[in-house]
Amino acid sequence: MGEVNTFMQSIPLEYFIILSSVLFSLGVLGVLLRKNAIVILGCVELMLNSVNLLLAAFSAYNGNGDGQLLVFFIMVVAAAEVAVGLAIIAMLYRNTRSVDVSIFNKLRG
Repeated sequence: MGEVNTFMQSIPLEYFIILSSVLFSLGVLGVLLRKNAIVILGCVELMLNSVNLLLAAFSAYNGNGDGQLLVFFIMVVAAAEVAVGLAIIAMLYRNTRSVDVSIFNKLRG
């Protein structure tokens, strides 16, 4: 059998871990600090993609496709989450004319 994933394995695994940690941290900060619902949704996607990066990197270093298969399922769930999230944001914008999440405290009953 020949070499598998030689390009992926030529980059040290620590680089992927550092990049994924930075991306995940930026996503968490965006969710906690921003008030725009669309930006918050984008930051959640950034966190999911940082996890996907780690899964793909570990899968490539181990030489099996289990992590890459899990990445595919996470991407399917993320696409469904974006569709539902944008539908909710569109409905809330139609009612309040804003996507500022601090306005949505009025929805508490």
